[in-house]
Amino acid sequence: MVRATEHPPITSAEFYRSPDQVMRLSRMGSAHPMRLSFLRILMRRVESEGWTFDRLVWDIDANGVGRAVYCARGPVRTYSLVAFSHDLPPEMRSDRVIASAWDATFTLFDGVPTAEDLDRLQSNVPYQEAGRITDRELSLSRANRSVRLFEHVVDSLAEGAQPDAEEIDAVGYLMRTTAVYGSGKFGAADRAAIAKRPELSAPFQAEMLSVWLIRWFTIDIVNHLARCKGGERAVALNISLCRRLGVGNSTGLGMAPFLVRHPILINNWVYAREEALARVRSLKAFTEQAKSALLIALDAAIENADTWKSAHPIQVTKLGALRRDLALIKTHLAKWLGGIHPWNELWLWAENNLSEEGQEALVSIMLEPHGDLIDGLSDCMSADERAHFRINGAALIQSHMDILEKHYAWALEMDFDQEDQAAQFWYVSEEKLEPRLGERFVEEGADLEQPLCVARLAKSLYTALEAWPPSTRVAEFLLVHPEHRLMVRRTQQASNHPYAEVRGNLIARDMLPIDLMRCKLAFFGATHFDPRSDKWVRISLFSGAPFPFEVNTRVRNEHG
Repeated sequence: MVRATEHPPITSAEFYRSPDQVMRLSRMGSAHPMRLSFLRILMRRVESEGWTFDRLVWDIDANGVGRAVYCARGPVRTYSLVAFSHDLPPEMRSDRVIASAWDATFTLFDGVPTAEDLDRLQSNVPYQEAGRITDRELSLSRANRSVRLFEHVVDSLAEGAQPDAEEIDAVGYLMRTTAVYGSGKFGAADRAAIAKRPELSAPFQAEMLSVWLIRWFTIDIVNHLARCKGGERAVALNISLCRRLGVGNSTGLGMAPFLVRHPILINNWVYAREEALARVRSLKAFTEQAKSALLIALDAAIENADTWKSAHPIQVTKLGALRRDLALIKTHLAKWLGGIHPWNELWLWAENNLSEEGQEALVSIMLEPHGDLIDGLSDCMSADERAHFRINGAALIQSHMDILEKHYAWALEMDFDQEDQAAQFWYVSEEKLEPRLGERFVEEGADLEQPLCVARLAKSLYTALEAWPPSTRVAEFLLVHPEHRLMVRRTQQASNHPYAEVRGNLIARDMLPIDLMRCKLAFFGATHFDPRSDKWVRISLFSGAPFPFEVNTRVRNEHG
């Protein structure tokens, strides 16, 4: 397998989309989940390796208070979601990061917890940041109920009836997480401790496993409360309705800077997707089986678009374009015969006839029939960022000028003396300890600005380098100008990582943080992206996916 950071690529360069095209904010803000999304990677591994799942503990009372343990047993290791369910007063229910109480709290435990482990976790996990966890825990998360739908489902089941399917589709989840922390936060295991485990080597696998098991818990808790309320007349939630429910997530600006702070990791995510698309575009024929799978994927996309709701003006416009474009694709495929490279001809047609929203939806649809060709690229999506951290001080200033002119021409064209091009600034809120955006010419605090506008950093570095002899080594330059170390490092990294940089002005007045968030969430596998402003969104994870207990059924059917 050729890793994402190794060159040359497997397919011809003519089939690749350029970074100037795919790393623009508007296109990143049109991204869709796909075969290489992280939750899909997890589920393929679980099924191929025959993982089994069981609920080990269910100690929850009639008020919905107590604890539960769900075990995921792989071929080598077992992971356990430890869930704590709480009786949360309505006035304390909040999705804000500074909340101090939740309807449920969770941790993913490395192994099977003992009674002593559970007691220790019960004294800490419900308090989240205020508690303490250890390197036996791989994630820390919390969730709140979607109150109206949660109560409707419990009340219906308690009366012996199934809830209204339209109500379920309108919300899409019984509970929504407000944070799923991993990678060393608050004492959890560092990424380095688990990165070499095959089942956790792809990005965010521990977090995705946590959310998938949380989804199971949300079904169990409504069934439990319905039985407690309705007694013998209560029924369980129908499996077809269960599958329509995901786990919601409420997230804000804290997610956006991740794409800037991890350039090599983001390069590998995007490179894997672009390599996958290029492989499909380079195919010289299509089979009827592949075309049939393509049409099935298209129908699924149309159904998803029909149930995708949002009241945000930007997203409403995007949804209109998406539904229109999906209809155009369906009409075009009815007469699609192809040529020398039929998949490439389909893509070129899309570039000439569809919006960015429709084009990015087609990327996902085109990848779907080609698992054998592209699924192995999931091995290329992680990154050892430490290996690229050291600056090569022996490099010449001219080489940096050349890289900036080649990879950052988009940034060098910007004029940051214009107010509209420097209207915002990123900072970390002292109260919430989360990234926030301020208005530079209205609010105080610009002196605390975070270095997240790579475009301005690149242009500033280029201007500073122009004053130095081209044959000077960059180490000499940095001794005089240490403030440019960050951008010098990024410049050196960019020469081998073409998709590392977001090619946009992240402090412009018209910059929309939701574009960054949607790109990251699409790689997670999120659906029903629903902005509540240009700075925070709600989404759903695992909607339509099987449950762990359904995977158990398949394993039993296959192995007797």
